[in-house]
Amino acid sequence: MLLGNLSAQEGVQVQDTVQGRQINIVYGANFTKDEEQFPGASIFSKDDQRQVQFEHQGADLWCDIAIFYSAENRLKAIGNVRLQQGDSIEMNSGKLDYNGNTKLARAWDNVDLTDGQMTLTTDTLYFNREKQQSFYNSGGKVVDSVNVLTSKIGTYFMELKKVQFRDSVHIENPDYTIDSEQLDYYRISKNAYMYGPSTVTGKDYEIYCERGFYDTRREQGYGVKNTTIHYNNRIIEGDSVYFDKVREFASATNNIKVTDTINKGVLKAHYAEVFKANDSVFATKRAVSIGLVEKDQDSLYVHGDTLMITGKPEARILRAFRNAKFYKTDLSGKCDSIHSEEKTGVTQLIGRPILWNVENQMTGDSIHLISDLETDKLDSLKVINNAFIISLDTIGKTGYNQAKGINLLGKFIDNELKIIDLIKNTEVIYYMYNDDDELIGINKTTCSRIRMLMENSDIEDITFYVNPDGTIFPEEDWAQQIQKLDGFVWRGEERIRSKDDIFDEDDNNIELVKIRGIDNLIDIDAEERERSGLPELPTNSNDQNPNSKAIKPKRPALKKVGRKE
Repeated sequence: MLLGNLSAQEGVQVQDTVQGRQINIVYGANFTKDEEQFPGASIFSKDDQRQVQFEHQGADLWCDIAIFYSAENRLKAIGNVRLQQGDSIEMNSGKLDYNGNTKLARAWDNVDLTDGQMTLTTDTLYFNREKQQSFYNSGGKVVDSVNVLTSKIGTYFMELKKVQFRDSVHIENPDYTIDSEQLDYYRISKNAYMYGPSTVTGKDYEIYCERGFYDTRREQGYGVKNTTIHYNNRIIEGDSVYFDKVREFASATNNIKVTDTINKGVLKAHYAEVFKANDSVFATKRAVSIGLVEKDQDSLYVHGDTLMITGKPEARILRAFRNAKFYKTDLSGKCDSIHSEEKTGVTQLIGRPILWNVENQMTGDSIHLISDLETDKLDSLKVINNAFIISLDTIGKTGYNQAKGINLLGKFIDNELKIIDLIKNTEVIYYMYNDDDELIGINKTTCSRIRMLMENSDIEDITFYVNPDGTIFPEEDWAQQIQKLDGFVWRGEERIRSKDDIFDEDDNNIELVKIRGIDNLIDIDAEERERSGLPELPTNSNDQNPNSKAIKPKRPALKKVGRKE
């Protein structure tokens, strides 16, 4: 039965048994009852002037029709429903159920919720006014001034101004996209915290991680679990990897692998930096560069306290500084520093260099290794100034074959050193054997130039040029002779015999930085407030954050590569 226009001011109010919980009628408009269909309910509908309006503890609700159960302190709102909370939160829908005792609302049919800066749309939205949370599980979209975010499940924490997205999370931005299993997004800072398999795809980069952070305004962030960045023809992997698009910079800490996707080289270390503008990589802490000397086999390992790789792909330059060493199966060496240039194929060993080729030890003021640019195989070598080559007599095992000169030129055939030319002021001592490996004598000769033909690292044939002066001594007379050429230093105990030998004790005992967030979950709400410079919340919000199960004491501010203990 129609009773006419009613309003709260005209006395249509019902007192709730729970003090202060009662839903209040502000404008009832048309009033009726239908006990058969809605027993115990008062039905209000809009009139020509305005919609029905209710008020409850700081929130106002408008709708075309309201079915109000005053005894149960709940209502159903139908048609053009609008819920307004304070000056910021507004929710619109086709239908809404609201319980005044629990302050829980369920809105459905074209739902949108806005706080003035962000709009959330979904088919069905659950709104907990007591906890100031809204939730959807049937797919939703959030749009703000920077991004469009979608997911199957989402929770908006109004106090924190955070949306937690789950299941098929996608962020669309004109400059990049983000796909994640779970992502927590802070509306004010536009910061995103990613959990589970997550991918950020920009115009010239791609980041994958299973736990990480991304500043969506600055295109800056890091990953601390199974992180990989594809950047500037390189793939960067590490325990903690940092990326900054504006600075054109990436860095990584602990168990790093940087792969050159064009030249197929690999760099490993425990700290590395990549500078896109300079097309360069800097690495330290057990740093090693691994590259193919031949296109189909045999890797070259280069180590130094610091490694730098610079230049475009076709003109890469590798520099190893301090305590430089290298190793491949039949060639190894050490020196103060190494300079290797892709364009020329020349690798320079600088500062007290020593080179081992199978059983041959070579030293000089400077050593150059030259590669064939087409095959990538070693072609030749140069020992410049004070060239000296020594090898243990492989049969007698007591003496040393020796040769020296001003310079040394070597020729590799099929990656084996076959020809050695010593030039100027040359001297040689070598042990001569017959086919039955019986010692014939020891040859000691001086001349202007020597050519040695090698086979299996032994001298197969030797030719002396320009006025050779030498003697072959019988074994019984050799003890009376000077058996070592001037400048002889045997350094066999230093020889690098495996790829692991390029590292010394300090390299193998590096204590890795402890990255915050790898082993333990972090209270990301506290993390975000610390990052944004905001004061701590007066109340504990851990019950709002399912990722706050392993909260650690407050730590220093974030560094550019993850978080360090």
